[in-house]
Amino acid sequence: MEYGSLGRTGVRVSKICLGCMSYGSPEWRPWVLDREAAGPFFEAAVEAGVNFFDTADMYSLGQSEVVTGHWLREYARPEETVVATKVFFPMSDRPNMGGLSRKHVQQACEASLRRLGVETIDLYQIHRLDSHTPIDEMLEGLDALVRQGKVRYLGASSMYGWELMRCLAAADARGLSRFATMQNHYNLVYREEEREMLPLCRAEGLAVIPWSPLARGLLAGTRRKLGDDSTRRSESDGLDRILYDQPSDFEVVEAVKKVAGARGVRPAQVALAWLLSRPGVTAPIVGATKLSHLADAVAATAIELGEDEVAALEAPYRPHPVKGLGPPSIRPAR
Repeated sequence: MEYGSLGRTGVRVSKICLGCMSYGSPEWRPWVLDREAAGPFFEAAVEAGVNFFDTADMYSLGQSEVVTGHWLREYARPEETVVATKVFFPMSDRPNMGGLSRKHVQQACEASLRRLGVETIDLYQIHRLDSHTPIDEMLEGLDALVRQGKVRYLGASSMYGWELMRCLAAADARGLSRFATMQNHYNLVYREEEREMLPLCRAEGLAVIPWSPLARGLLAGTRRKLGDDSTRRSESDGLDRILYDQPSDFEVVEAVKKVAGARGVRPAQVALAWLLSRPGVTAPIVGATKLSHLADAVAATAIELGEDEVAALEAPYRPHPVKGLGPPSIRPAR
């Protein structure tokens, strides 16, 4: 396993991050693995050299953090691992149970610490921006967690480039802890982040840790067409039909399958190898509900694509509307 710097920090993370939304409670999503079923994935990841793990408080309504903390205590050395979690989405329909107010950020962090079973969270990320909380209040609340020793580094997730720059500028002007990472929607099927977000992250020194690097499984090459519900995840997900609905999306999938076939490897390996080769990308966040998914991700780190292969993979892409920032109800009015 190769390791790289987490942005401008001195932290070293594996080139693959294990996404832990897949582990928690199947009552939350039918494809989620419970604690016992999740164990082999953490064991295999640690054995492969993965030291970067990402979850969120809203995954399985907290149970993902519980499962993640349990198995990392079993298989990993805490001084070597980097554990990331996220805050924003509501944990219930009651008041002050979501968002990025100082109150909720403090409460949510303390709850995540308890569920993970750690004293400090390595990377604490806002899952989305909160249109109801002033940026200064959000940044002050997050900075307080760093100063209290409850959080080491801060991260952001999907937003517009100008919104990220506004957050960074406000933090710098106030002398507050700034975001060190950006967890955004980026893969071969959705490349709109290349216009502004990725250059901004490179310029400002933020690590890029993309979510849905395989387009919710589409780039694994197992589906026959867009909207194919032949996998358990696609059958119950729904979000894949919103994010990937253009005819050119499946043309990209076919290009990936063609390059993979010529190499004699799985399409997922090629799609991840392409993402790992992009400037500024630190570690794609890979979900795995089969051990072969994890094996493909690890194998991708050793693949070097040629210029002709990259050109073939990128040729079918067509521009997309901006997607992945969240439902309209949580976006600021424009």
